[in-house]
Amino acid sequence: MIFVDGIGEPEGPVLLEDESWVIVEMSSDRGCVTHIDKEGKQKKVIAKTGRPNGLAVDKEGTIWVAESMVPSLLRLTMDGKYEVFLTDANDEEFLFPNDLVFGPDGYLYMTDSGILFDDLVINGELRSDYKEAKYDGRVYKIDTKTKQITKIDSGILFTNGLVFGPDGNLYVDETITGNVYRYQWTDGEVVGPREEFGNVIAPDALPGFTGPDGMKFGLNGHLYVTVYGQGDVTVLGKDGKVSERIKLEGKLPTNCAFGPEGSKKLYVTEVEFGRMEVFDVGVDGFPLYKG
Repeated sequence: MIFVDGIGEPEGPVLLEDESWVIVEMSSDRGCVTHIDKEGKQKKVIAKTGRPNGLAVDKEGTIWVAESMVPSLLRLTMDGKYEVFLTDANDEEFLFPNDLVFGPDGYLYMTDSGILFDDLVINGELRSDYKEAKYDGRVYKIDTKTKQITKIDSGILFTNGLVFGPDGNLYVDETITGNVYRYQWTDGEVVGPREEFGNVIAPDALPGFTGPDGMKFGLNGHLYVTVYGQGDVTVLGKDGKVSERIKLEGKLPTNCAFGPEGSKKLYVTEVEFGRMEVFDVGVDGFPLYKG
């Protein structure tokens, strides 16, 4: 079922407490964070930031934005006012801030895909040798009170979605390989090295830029991973093996989020048709942390 359409390259859906939504529109003619009412009928631009990618909302209602065009982490309020919060990690400049999630420790975790957007997409087209491009995908932990930032990992081939699971561990995906990695949560901290948890690429996947993007956990412990270019949400069981593939109408899903408690619905942003699709999945989502 289509929840809302007519949105420009949507990503980063976050359900708010009043059951309305914030998303990003990444298209060059939009480049904004958008508010959508709970019926999917009304859309309002909160702020144009450039090319926003991922979102996270804290317990005060502040929207944190991973901005990929002018690589930065932004702090945005619902009235449209925003400020640049960070542009580097201890003098290591951001390249492609991608996705955001709060952890159980109250810190904000961010992926950086490890390549400048303009070095990956040239004149509106993905470079043909994207698999051989130089990536230094990173994972950061950020204190949103002090701006202290710690690099957890680097050298990943286009770091993308990330999420904390019911087991407390951090899961991060790598688009180029299709891998989903796991970092152990030990003594109140994310601890490496990363370990491979699963892979979402289908055996019959077509050629082209295909790989995992945003992802969320269900209360059943299964991981719902949007697979860009493959046109599905691949569900990984607790053992990391593929248990289901939920097909979309479009081929370019970017992220997903569970609906209100009790709805047992999964909402998926999709770029090809510029919409959010909604699916009955028989389970509610594992609650997100709020910082």
